Amino acid sequence: MKRQWKTYLFWILLAEGTGLLAAFLSRDGLARFQQTAVKPSFLPPAIVFQVVWPFLYALTGIGAARVWLTASRGIRQTAINLFIAQGIINFFWPLLFGNAKAYGLSVYWLILLWVLILLMILAFRQADKTAALLQIPYLVWVTFAFALNVAVWQLNLSVCLTK
Repeated sequence: MKRQWKTYLFWILLAEGTGLLAAFLSRDGLARFQQTAVKPSFLPPAIVFQVVWPFLYALTGIGAARVWLTASRGIRQTAINLFIAQGIINFFWPLLFGNAKAYGLSVYWLILLWVLILLMILAFRQADKTAALLQIPYLVWVTFAFALNVAVWQLNLSVCLTK
């Protein structure tokens, strides 16, 4: 039993730490975005992102821990590889969007992230259905982020073209 809580702690801290590092590295770029970019009317206040992301990272970490503890070696390896892959892609999105202001590339980056999350859910499901279900809010949030990113791209592209 002691080992289980350590496993959960490891995976949750890995997910949270990755998200925290990405937030730290992109904080200036995202602050500039808030000040200078044309934003869609459905963009939530910044506090929403500060609450939602840690919650989602915790869910992904819990899911990874459940898979690590229950899956057979082959299924576990595939599922954890997908967990790591989506984590890497997720890590770089705010750097592309906020720091580089690469709104168009960020849209395609989110498509890749969305596909990886879906594949991760399917792999998690083979090991532990609860682990897979815990990822659904993450997929929904990234879908919403995609819609926001597309709107930001379109709004700011038109501003650039009219200048």
